[in-house]
Amino acid sequence: MRELDQLMLRYLDQRWPTADDAGRALFLQLLDCEDDKLWRWFMGRERPENAELDAIVSLIADLPA
Repeated sequence: MRELDQLMLRYLDQRWPTADDAGRALFLQLLDCEDDKLWRWFMGRERPENAELDAIVSLIADLPA
């Protein structure tokens, strides 16, 4: 999905360069999730059960465009 790509690129541009190893690993874990699940999370229709994934979804959703 193009919309998801745009969200992920925001993170890569704005946060990846300064992220620590744990932050990068969490982002990579997020990328392993199914697109339809990611879409529901980013649109606020559902929340990840994993608290760390929930936190990074919120962080990415709040990044300026």
